[in-house]
Amino acid sequence: MASSSFLPTKEVEGESVTVPNWLELPKDITTNILQRLETFEIVTSACLVCPLWWNICKDPLMWRTIRMRKRNIYHSDNNLVDICRFAIERSCGQLESICVEYFGTDELLQCIAENASKLRCLRFVNCWRITDKGFSEAVRKFPLLEGLDISLCNLSKDSLEVVGRCCTLLKWLKFVREGFYDFNGDDKAFVIAETMSGLRQLNIIGNDITDVGLISILDGCPLLETLDIRRCYNLDLSGSLRKRCLQQIKDVHLPIMYHSEEYEYDDDHVTYHDSLLDDDSYDPYD
Repeated sequence: MASSSFLPTKEVEGESVTVPNWLELPKDITTNILQRLETFEIVTSACLVCPLWWNICKDPLMWRTIRMRKRNIYHSDNNLVDICRFAIERSCGQLESICVEYFGTDELLQCIAENASKLRCLRFVNCWRITDKGFSEAVRKFPLLEGLDISLCNLSKDSLEVVGRCCTLLKWLKFVREGFYDFNGDDKAFVIAETMSGLRQLNIIGNDITDVGLISILDGCPLLETLDIRRCYNLDLSGSLRKRCLQQIKDVHLPIMYHSEEYEYDDDHVTYHDSLLDDDSYDPYD
């Protein structure tokens, strides 16, 4: 007798309800559903549900995108690193996009470099344990990289220069320094202008860039379509520079501008980290 696509009916508040049998869904639909979970959930629970899901999760294509965010306070950083390494190695070289928050290390970057020659999108956000040396050694092995987010990390212009020299396909960069001041913002702007002429999208919220650095970016990155310079309070943008930004860049987000005693606010007071958790729309590989 042919198996039914549904489990027996159950009584719910006096009504008969037919419960679908998830194990009889087409494999491609089940795979699509599982891929929408975060990597932590797939590794620690989903792949253990049944033999079917285990076999689906063994497919390297399941791990083309890895998302690891420290939302579970009961797991140590070392535990999260181990889970992430497991997922990276399961990808068998198919990994294209990875997002890591908080617990990223030089060793984890090295693991990615050794197992992800096809990587196109890399996000290491709020990862203060990575160093310029560790990052630079890893990023040299990502020649296909198109998108990079290294916001709220302790990386310098030296890391940006390695990216610009080695990742010639780079199209979008996020280097948010919200609330941090290094008094050398233009050094980073000059590196971006000199080595990343192919950029389409640039987000440098909170950097100490001045008008000189901004002009160098406008001159050196002629393909820019999106530019976010909110909270870059060393910018003056008086005279023709503000007008040039608005005319040259299709989508530009300017910092707060002071007009006597009146203020023109530049955003809705949502922090970068909050926006990262709530909205992934800026990642073309998700």
